[in-house]
Amino acid sequence: MNTEVKIAGVTFKNPVMTASGTFGSGMEYSDFVDLNRLGAVVTKGVANVPWEGNPTPRVAEVYGGMLNAIGLQNPGIDVFIGRDLTFLERYDTNVIVNVCGKTVEDYLEVVERLSDTSISMLEINVSCPNVKEGAIAFGQKADSLYDITSQIKKKAKQPVIMKLSPNVTDITEMAKAAEAAGADALSMINTITGMKIDIHRRKFVLANKTGGMSGPAVKPVAVRMVYQTAQAVKIPIIGMGGIGSAEDAVEFLLAGASAVAVGAMNFVNPYTTVEVVDGIEAYMKQYGIENVTDLIGTVS
Repeated sequence: MNTEVKIAGVTFKNPVMTASGTFGSGMEYSDFVDLNRLGAVVTKGVANVPWEGNPTPRVAEVYGGMLNAIGLQNPGIDVFIGRDLTFLERYDTNVIVNVCGKTVEDYLEVVERLSDTSISMLEINVSCPNVKEGAIAFGQKADSLYDITSQIKKKAKQPVIMKLSPNVTDITEMAKAAEAAGADALSMINTITGMKIDIHRRKFVLANKTGGMSGPAVKPVAVRMVYQTAQAVKIPIIGMGGIGSAEDAVEFLLAGASAVAVGAMNFVNPYTTVEVVDGIEAYMKQYGIENVTDLIGTVS
């Protein structure tokens, strides 16, 4: 039984990875999860300089999931390379670094700093507000997405995954723009914008008013967007959004994803990723599937 998948020339021992922002850089989870068992560890967003993130409170539980307005708090690329990457290099797993920024130049600085490191791939978080475009996210306008993708591709030494925002009218338009600009793969979906109000205090629960919603409630939207995108582009897709079990993961594979990422459910059950790996193997055994790649996009 073969669980290997290949994305943009990179081989993954299985199609299960972590979703950025829900697993730190693996250090916090390494007591619970054998990182060697995962297809990849996807790091929290890394910027060219330290980011403080948003004021608190910035996390809230909601029906079927959670809202977060962390604001991509991170210690910056210097600390990441010296501390986090040094830790991850001990493990036999792919490392994918999620890159964030406020301008195209911010992204390019991080991409260039990572060019001589051991990482396997770059994941570009285009849900960041573009300060030069009046804070509209890079991933919400097809021409902005095309521009940042093509500029990153010129500088990147590793394959580039563009992480698409679902907060758009037509996800396939964004996917096609990223593909046309040279993206090697797509990951989707990032969080859906949401809000929670405390009716007793008559105040917003999050200091930021809005936050990104993730968790089981977003899964049907994510599966639909992965399916639509798989019909529209030829590059591989890493699917995510509410995956909490192997059944959820297989649903994404059938919809057309080549791999999957576990996000919010890591907070509920830190063993989720490894349970999904085991569960996919059990599913393959149950249905006599020899190669996990035989599942990809086979829904009818």
